[in-house]
Amino acid sequence: MPEKQVRILSTRPLEQSLIAKAGEASIAIDVVSFIRTEATSTNSVKQGVSDIVKLPATVVFTSMNAAEAVASELQGVSPEWHIYCLGTATKHIVKHHFPLARISGEAANASSLADEIVKDNVREITFFCGDQRRDELPGKLAAENIIVQEIEVYKTIPTPVKVDSDYDGIIFFSPSAVESFFSMNDVPSSTVLFAIGSTTADCIHLHSLNKVVESDQPGKQYLVEKTIKYFDKSNHTNEHT
Repeated sequence: MPEKQVRILSTRPLEQSLIAKAGEASIAIDVVSFIRTEATSTNSVKQGVSDIVKLPATVVFTSMNAAEAVASELQGVSPEWHIYCLGTATKHIVKHHFPLARISGEAANASSLADEIVKDNVREITFFCGDQRRDELPGKLAAENIIVQEIEVYKTIPTPVKVDSDYDGIIFFSPSAVESFFSMNDVPSSTVLFAIGSTTADCIHLHSLNKVVESDQPGKQYLVEKTIKYFDKSNHTNEHT
C-alpha cells in the first residue's frame, strides 16, 4: 500500500531543509506563525545594557530573542560576561554575539538553569528577558536569596490565525504560541501535539487532552526530527497492517 500523506502544522518558521526532509518521509509541513517578537529599544533598556556592558557581570538568557535584542544594543562592544543560557539555539546565538564572554552554565530549560546558578553559588545576576517570561527561573533564584535584576528587552505579540484544516500533528515551540493558537482553534482528538520542552507541554495540557510528545532535547531541529520519526514510524507500521 502507498504511504499515507501526513499533514503537520508548524507554529513558527522552519528551515527549508527540514521541510524537505519531512517531504522525503511523505510528511507535508505547513508553516503558520502564531507569534512575533519585537525588540524593546527604549531609553531604559539602552541604559540598562550600557550600565553592565563593561562589567564582568553574570547574565542569563533563556531566549535567543533576548540574546539578539541585547546584541543589537552593544554597538560593537563585546562584553566579558559570565553567561548562563539555555542550550542549542540560544547558546549558538550567545556564542556568536558575545565571543569574549564565558558560558558558565547551560541547561535544557529555565528551571534546570536556575539549579545550575544556585549550585555555582552565584549571588547576583542580570536576567535579560521578554515581557512574557516564565516565573521558574527568577522564582527559584529569589528563594535562594540571589539578587535578580530583570531587564525586559523584547515583547511577544500574538498573531492568532483561524486554521481551517485538520492536521495529523501540530508543532509548538513556546507557551505563547500555544496560547495564541488555542485562542482561535480547537483540534480533533486524533491530532498529536508536539512540544519543544516541558513548559510548553504543560501549557498544551491546559488547553487540550490530546496526546503530547515532548522533544528529548531543546532546539527546533530536534523537535521537527522527532515529529518526522514519529509519523514515519507510523507510516511504515500501517504499510504492514
